[in-house]
Amino acid sequence: MENYTICNCMQVTRFDVEDALHRCDRFEDVEKTFEEVQAITHCSTGCGGCHDKILATISEIMNP
Repeated sequence: MENYTICNCMQVTRFDVEDALHRCDRFEDVEKTFEEVQAITHCSTGCGGCHDKILATISEIMNP
């Protein structure tokens, strides 16, 4: 999988999201997991424009 920037404000890449997912104890649902990824990477805390892209990336990684 190619790495690319998802959150421009915080310079969070797809690989950063994937790494954050590996730090999560378990996956309850995408929205809860988003909050955990956000706490680790600080994605979507700037302008918030990447929120949907982060959710889609989490879903893609969780459900290949």
